[in-house]
Amino acid sequence: MPYTELLRLWNESVQAVDAKDWEGALAKLQQIPEQTSRTHFNAASAHLALGQLDMALRCLDLTIAKDERLAVAFFQRAAVMLQMDRSEEALSDCIWAQEHMRGNAVIDYRQLGLRYKLYYWQILYNTAAAYCRMGQWESAMDKLVSATQDRGQGRGGNIEVALKSVERREVLDPLLVPVGSVFRPRKQEIEQLHQRDFLGKAKVISSMIPNDDFGGFEPLRQQKPGFYEPKTDGVQESRYMRVRAPYMARGPGQLTVPGGSMVFLFGEEDRDGMINVIHDGKRGLLPVSLLEPAKVKKSKKENRVPSGIPLPPEDKPPSRPETLPRSMVPPQVSPSTETPCPSYNNATHTKPPASGPPRYTANAASNKAGSPQRAEEGSLVVKVHYTYNLALSIPLDTPYHKLKERIAEKVGQSASQLRLRHKQSGSRVLLPLPGEEESGHTVQELAQAGRVTLWCQREDPLANRTILYQMVALYDYAAEGPEDLEFSEGDTIDILTEVNQEWLEGHCAGNIGIFPSSFAYKENKSIIQD
Repeated sequence: MPYTELLRLWNESVQAVDAKDWEGALAKLQQIPEQTSRTHFNAASAHLALGQLDMALRCLDLTIAKDERLAVAFFQRAAVMLQMDRSEEALSDCIWAQEHMRGNAVIDYRQLGLRYKLYYWQILYNTAAAYCRMGQWESAMDKLVSATQDRGQGRGGNIEVALKSVERREVLDPLLVPVGSVFRPRKQEIEQLHQRDFLGKAKVISSMIPNDDFGGFEPLRQQKPGFYEPKTDGVQESRYMRVRAPYMARGPGQLTVPGGSMVFLFGEEDRDGMINVIHDGKRGLLPVSLLEPAKVKKSKKENRVPSGIPLPPEDKPPSRPETLPRSMVPPQVSPSTETPCPSYNNATHTKPPASGPPRYTANAASNKAGSPQRAEEGSLVVKVHYTYNLALSIPLDTPYHKLKERIAEKVGQSASQLRLRHKQSGSRVLLPLPGEEESGHTVQELAQAGRVTLWCQREDPLANRTILYQMVALYDYAAEGPEDLEFSEGDTIDILTEVNQEWLEGHCAGNIGIFPSSFAYKENKSIIQD
């Protein structure tokens, strides 16, 4: 049985209970082929309201069979058995109800749909009622005294009255779940049973006719070369008509239209000489003899820039701009004069002059690097990768130690704390400058195409740790966790521990962490001691 059908029958049975229609409630519940513990409990409540104790007991048996830990079901069955003088079985159900209270003073069943709170003292009360029927008055008195000590609420004067009744050897009537207190389905689930139209009704969203209720399709308009302009053509414009004289409606379906009004022809002329038109959002009939074509003024604008929707591009790609002849290359302007902005042609296709030495420029990426510099005669441009990039114009015969002092002055560091590296032609490995501390080596030895590119790193000595060897970073490595060592391409890494074949522990720029060994290159195999 679908769950929605079960919900529907369950809800209708609850509505019958609210209307005190116990037979109708049972009829709805009997239509459910596979009932739950809650629907069986509701059926038991309806039988109790009708005085059918045997049927109520049978429904409570089915309730407990479906849910063996439902304390309120044991409590209710114990009360029914007491009414049927089955005291020992009722006492057993009271004991099970106490156990399924799981040490709670009260259980609120509203979350399950039953508007009822079962208190522990109520179970003790029914236990005392069972002992009364068995003639064990002292045990009944003990249970009632325990009920007075229970911290549950809602007792009122029930226990005091019961104590006096037991003293007089009067049998106590059992407590029951009130008639009409049944399990109810969730309100949210019941609301979902009603059908909803999520799509809604179709309506005209955009129309060229004011207040149009036409549901058809507009004919396809022809596209103009280059652009599609969504405007009406001459055929559709001719359907706008003007009323020559006022007309009063003389029959059903006709319109009252003042003279000079604009109408739109919605249909074709019928045999009575009437035609269906639209005026002021209303549709109706007008005589064809009163209508004349409306003159729509058009503004003719020549050389108008298209503003419509562009058509898809052609299959043929745009042609590449032609290269200017060498004779048409604009002359170079001296640095002292203002340089005009280069055009697309001379910026991408102009060939360098045939004579004269090549001139190179370097762009700085920081304020410290200054503005772009141009190498002078007898010098070359040195580009240095640091925390930022900088460019220097250095004479060709500058020794390495002078170059390091010049770079240290630019970056604001001590020359002894800097380490310079370079790449050999065709290699990605960064190597220290050869013979950096020796004299006789100049910057000209490193020049390639009139410029030198160096990588500079600040050395940070490591104390109290043994450095096995040093490696150079081949790539940038971004830390993925607090234990990782982050570094940039060209940085020197002091290797402290070989974690495994793939990971190493290293030190760089004052930080210690692990990193993949494939990200660095081993310069030499010599072990360096502190």
